[in-house]
Amino acid sequence: MRIGIGFDAHRFKEGRRLVIGGVEIAHARGLDGHSDADVLLHAVCDAMLGALALGDIGMHFPDSDPRYRGIAGTELLRSVTAMIRTRGFDVGNIDATIVAHEPRMAPHIGHMQEAIARVLGCGAERIGVKATTTEQMGFCGRGEGIAAMAVALIVRRGE
Repeated sequence: MRIGIGFDAHRFKEGRRLVIGGVEIAHARGLDGHSDADVLLHAVCDAMLGALALGDIGMHFPDSDPRYRGIAGTELLRSVTAMIRTRGFDVGNIDATIVAHEPRMAPHIGHMQEAIARVLGCGAERIGVKATTTEQMGFCGRGEGIAAMAVALIVRRGE
C-alpha cells in the first residue's frame, strides 16, 4: 500500500460557478482558477499522485496548456485514476477536509462523497469528506477563498 497527501487552495472570484467535490453549490461567488478550481478534487488528485511519486496535477495538467482551461475536476480525477490503475493500483480510501468560512458544506458532503466514488469506481463508504472553519483566521476565515487537504491510501490491485 502507498499513502499520499494533497493540498489545494483557491480564492473566490465573482462570476464563476462554485464546484467542490464534483458538486455545484449555489453561492454568490465561485473559485478562481484555470480549470473549474475544484479545490477538493485537486487535493484528492495530488494525494493520489503523491502516493505513487508521480508529481502533482500542475505537472500533468499545466495551467499554461489551453486544453485544460475550464476542465472539470471530475475529468482530472478520472485521468489520475487511470494513471494509478495502469500501474496496477486502486484507491483503498480517501480522507479529505474542506476549509471554508462560507458557504456551509455540511448539506453537500454526502453528494461529494458519491460524486468522488462514482469517478473512482468504488463505494462511497471509502470516501471521507469533512469540513471545518478556521474560526475567522487566515484567508479562509476572512471568506477570501477555500482550501482543501486530502490523504489517499492506494493499494496494489487484488490486495
